[in-house]
Amino acid sequence: MKKVLGALLLGATIVSAFIAYSMYTNHSAKQTAAIEQKQAAKKAEKKTEKKKKPVLKIEDLTYQLKDSRTGQVMKEFKPVHYKDKDVYDQEIKQLASELAKGIDTPMQNIKMDANGSLTGGSKQIILKEAELVKNLQNLNTKQLDVKVPIYETAPNVTAASAQGIADVSLASYSTRFRPSDTSRNRNVQLSAEAINNVVLGPGDSFSYNQTVGERTAERGYQPAPEIINKQLVMGIGGGICQTSSTLFNAIDGAGLQVTARSHHSKHVGYVPAGRDATVSWGGPDFKFTNNKDYPVIIKAYANVNTGVLTVDVRTSQHAI
Repeated sequence: MKKVLGALLLGATIVSAFIAYSMYTNHSAKQTAAIEQKQAAKKAEKKTEKKKKPVLKIEDLTYQLKDSRTGQVMKEFKPVHYKDKDVYDQEIKQLASELAKGIDTPMQNIKMDANGSLTGGSKQIILKEAELVKNLQNLNTKQLDVKVPIYETAPNVTAASAQGIADVSLASYSTRFRPSDTSRNRNVQLSAEAINNVVLGPGDSFSYNQTVGERTAERGYQPAPEIINKQLVMGIGGGICQTSSTLFNAIDGAGLQVTARSHHSKHVGYVPAGRDATVSWGGPDFKFTNNKDYPVIIKAYANVNTGVLTVDVRTSQHAI
C-alpha cells in the first residue's frame, strides 16, 4: 500500500511539474513575442518619423550676407533660383555689383604741403565681386552666413619713406596751349594744381577723376571747347584732358603701370597720335599704379603766361 501511494504521489509531482513548466514556457514565449512586437513597432515609428522629416533645400533658406571686416549683416538673401544656374548666376552677379556700388571707395592719395609735410589721404575700399559670386555659388544648408569680401588698402607712404622725394626726376613731359585762351587755360591750371604734389607709395593707385574731382562752375571751372563724339562742343572744364594726357606721358616715361586709359574720339594737337588720355566725370578715367618699390611724387605746373604745362615724376636719390 505504501508503494502504491508513493507511486501515485511521484506521478502527481511529475504532472504538476510538467504543467508548471508548460505554463512558464508559454508565458515566456508570449513575453518574448510582446517585446519583439514592441521593438518592431518602435522601428516602424522611427522610419515613419524619418520619412515625415522635411528635407532642407538651399532655395528655401534665407542667408545672411555679412561684412567680412565687422561681421555685420549687410543683407538677407533667399536663393530662390539656385537650381536654375543661368538665372541664378545672373542674379548674384547683379547683387554683387549693387553691393559694390555702395562700398567701393577709391584711394584718396596723400599730398605734400609747402613745408614738406604729408597731408590728407584715405584708404581704398573694394568689394571683390567675383569672390562674393563664388561664395554665393557654393551655398550649403548647414552654414547660413555668407562672407562679403571687403578689402581696405591705406596709402603706403610715411614721413620717413618720403624724405627727399622730390630730389630726382624719373620722367618729365610738357605740352603747350594758347595763352590767349583764358577760360581753357584756367581749367588746365586748376587740374594741374589738383594733381600737383600727390605722393604715391609702393602699390598705391591713382585716379584722375577722383583726384581732380567734379568739374563745376562752383569749383572755378570755365566753359571751354571739349571733344564729344568727334565734335568740338562747349563744356564746363574743357581742357582738363590736356592735363591728364600730359600726366600719362610723364608717368609712362617713368615706368609706372597704367591701369585705365581711353583715347579721344578725334586727334588732339597737344600730344602725338595715340598718346592722349581722355577723361570725363562719370565716364572715362585715367588710372595708374606705382609699381616701384619706392614712393614717387607728381609735380605739375601750368604757366599761363608762356602756355606750357609740365608734369614731372620725381623720387629721392637714395631710392633709385
